[in-house]
Amino acid sequence: MANDTKADVSPRRRRVRALSDEELKLWRVVTRDAKPLPGKHHPPEPEKAEDSGLVPPSVSKTKQNKLIHSVSVTLKPVKPAGPPPLASLDRRTSQKLARGQVEAEARLDLHGHGREEARIALLRFVSSCRASGLRCVLVITGKGESPFSRHILHSSRYHEAAEHSGILRSALPVWLEEAAFRAEVASFQPAHPKHGGGGAFYLWLRKRK
Repeated sequence: MANDTKADVSPRRRRVRALSDEELKLWRVVTRDAKPLPGKHHPPEPEKAEDSGLVPPSVSKTKQNKLIHSVSVTLKPVKPAGPPPLASLDRRTSQKLARGQVEAEARLDLHGHGREEARIALLRFVSSCRASGLRCVLVITGKGESPFSRHILHSSRYHEAAEHSGILRSALPVWLEEAAFRAEVASFQPAHPKHGGGGAFYLWLRKRK
């Protein structure tokens, strides 16, 4: 028996692709100056993808929020660069200083200062000298005394002072590594014996900008 059932040959509805933003812009430019024929009207402006229902508006907003969040997480504030590190002097200058052939343009004697008081005084000193255009300055810290060289005529307070115990001599290189000092000082080295030897330092200041 012949099969009387007919195949469904009804045309399927073709899904219309939504125009992109660029295509919409081009459509507006093309139809802007066009005049419709008598009895005709301008065709309706194509719908955007979101307005046509093909792409839910919430999808694009969600993606946008995720993108903003990912950017805010990955981007970190850029910290300004700090002062350059201390560096060795060129060989010629270093040799002149070691031989005592360079006279300091200014000097600071830290005898009688406590540790923190000496640090503040040193920072003010190098800042002022650099602002005046000086390059080579001398800082006297004191050598410090051996515990076996203490004289019985001096009290314990005398020997425990910063300049007698060698505290300032040990602290100065540590201070010069701080950013505040590196902004002013380029290099340093122990002084020649005629300028204080192990109880003093030459500080080479940075050029004034």
